[in-house]
Amino acid sequence: MPVSSGVRERIRGFLDPDDDIQYVFPADILGSTTPSVFFVVTRKTITVLTTGYWSRKTPKRVVATTLRGHRIGPVRTETTPWFKFCGVDYEIDDEYVSVVHAADAEIMRDAAKPEDPLPDL
Repeated sequence: MPVSSGVRERIRGFLDPDDDIQYVFPADILGSTTPSVFFVVTRKTITVLTTGYWSRKTPKRVVATTLRGHRIGPVRTETTPWFKFCGVDYEIDDEYVSVVHAADAEIMRDAAKPEDPLPDL
């Protein structure tokens, strides 16, 4: 199920006010009993927010932030979809694999652009 507008509004409170959410999806730390997390991809950063034990819809605090230039995947799909990000293994529902791929495709597309041969013009 997509992340609701109410959850997105709660997430915005943890982000830079002049930044826009491009992608957001829930994930679980693989093999852990800790609360779930939200991955939030903005123009500037990738932010990981932990949720509460009682509700997967309430972001509690920022646990990691990286610059937007990092890839989230690749997502391994042999069993339950999972990926490693900043040294931590995360598990996601099948429906969010395409979200990770879309976020990563933007990075790969930007990296594939050639340098401007005449930057001073």
